[in-house]
Amino acid sequence: MANTIDLKGRNAVVTGGAQGIGRAIVERLLASGASVAIWDRDGALAERAAGELGGRGNVIAVACDVTRLTEIEAARDMTVKALGRIDILVNNAGITGPNAKTWEYPIGAWQEVMRVNLDSQFFCCRAIVPLMIAQNYGRIVNIASIAGKEGNPNAVAYSASKAGVIALTKSLGKELASHDIAVNCITPAAAKTAIFDQMMQEHIDYMLSKIPRARFVEVEEIASLVVFCASAECSFSTGAVFDISGGRATY
Repeated sequence: MANTIDLKGRNAVVTGGAQGIGRAIVERLLASGASVAIWDRDGALAERAAGELGGRGNVIAVACDVTRLTEIEAARDMTVKALGRIDILVNNAGITGPNAKTWEYPIGAWQEVMRVNLDSQFFCCRAIVPLMIAQNYGRIVNIASIAGKEGNPNAVAYSASKAGVIALTKSLGKELASHDIAVNCITPAAAKTAIFDQMMQEHIDYMLSKIPRARFVEVEEIASLVVFCASAECSFSTGAVFDISGGRATY
């Protein structure tokens, strides 16, 4: 049985929340009593997820391409109008990109991975942090990856983008330390989601071989850690990196 975390009265944004890890996070936030805005560039999928989860709590769908600041600002305004305020931001949207050697990695793919995985988190923080400062409360949880600590071979863009997320988290955490705003990230090992469709089987096998627990992380396990970081109980840790890599992490 999942531990109980009280998020009643809190409003959350989850980017890429229509499927996979993002959807698991949305479900856990709703179970904890939060109202949730699912931001996803696939508006139809977001609407379907919100419809399926509507019986579990207050959830809305907002079509938003998080690589575009103007769309993020519009989504922010729409969310505030619908929910009243934003207390929690979970920067989850991400892609893996192709598997290739660094010197053969496609330039366009590098740029796209950086836009989705790193630029989007910066843009969302830039758009929402001023609201949190004004209300002197906020919890930001950035989804990084164990690849951002260790660097996976044949995944240079993904690894570099997730390392950037870790640095972004640390910088912003220090900047907001005088407010009741916590900024933390988590570094999961791989989870079996649709993102595996973007990977070569050889790369999937490599990732599994590196995990001492000898299995992939469950999306519900990731959601559990995210919801703690999104709670008022996470009141002292900021700029921190929470490992959920099945023993793979060495620091």
